[in-house]
Amino acid sequence: MRRSLACLLVSGLLLVLCVSPSEAEPDQQAKLNKLTKQAAALAKAYRGEIATLDDTRKAAERADAKVKKLKRDLGAAERRAIQFAQTTYMGGGVDAVSIFTMAADPAQAATLAWLSSEKVERLGNVRRLIDRQKQAAKEADQKIADLEKDIKELKGKQADVEKLLAKFGFQTPDAGTGLTARMVSIRNAIQAQFPMPYGVGCLRPGDFGEHGKGRACDFMMSGGGSMASGNNKARGDALLQWCITNGRALGIMYVIWQQKYYDIRTGAPGKMMADRGGATANHYDHVHVSVL
Repeated sequence: MRRSLACLLVSGLLLVLCVSPSEAEPDQQAKLNKLTKQAAALAKAYRGEIATLDDTRKAAERADAKVKKLKRDLGAAERRAIQFAQTTYMGGGVDAVSIFTMAADPAQAATLAWLSSEKVERLGNVRRLIDRQKQAAKEADQKIADLEKDIKELKGKQADVEKLLAKFGFQTPDAGTGLTARMVSIRNAIQAQFPMPYGVGCLRPGDFGEHGKGRACDFMMSGGGSMASGNNKARGDALLQWCITNGRALGIMYVIWQQKYYDIRTGAPGKMMADRGGATANHYDHVHVSVL
């Protein structure tokens, strides 16, 4: 009752607070949870990382978290504005009639001006939060739609990928190198085709990705963490094309080069990955090759 009365006493602007669209769509979280499970199932079915799918899933989760935070911020701002309205216009002895009296009295004009500016500031903050929350909700919807699209595309190619996996079977690392026989074979084939003046890094104990499983190597195209350029970049481009051309015959799973992910299993065009920070993290100084 006090909340409703306060809304009526403050202004038409404050009425916005009583009907502000701060509630998120109730089924969005359920949809995101469902898609996250589907993404995990696809990664398992594809027998390895699907980096761009993981990027899309994380983007959707970040967008959803942003909506929730803005919703909390908006709720807090609404409560503060309502509390201000109740205190100022009800508990403070300044009722609707008094406002007109104060406006006619120069001595009390400053008080009325302060009340107005304080009200506008609080309501303005709420309105900004409402606008931001609406925009964030739209962005979250788009990210979830992107995730749904990626999953649909990958499901459409799942049967073909399963045939490919069945053809090559599953290999475990050997005790000597810590790499699978397939990785050793592909590494040797690449080194026979391309000079590697900056070295090759493969096994990374403790790594949760393909390096830790003995199924990935990094073919360095520059040194010191600098971006490959000139002949070095050209060599990386040539290695990428070699992997794309021969990958399905040799058992290459995916390649990453210059922040782009090439899924050899599906044959999809390269997709830009999320920024992971730095030349090495974004694969601007090495070609990453993972095998089935």
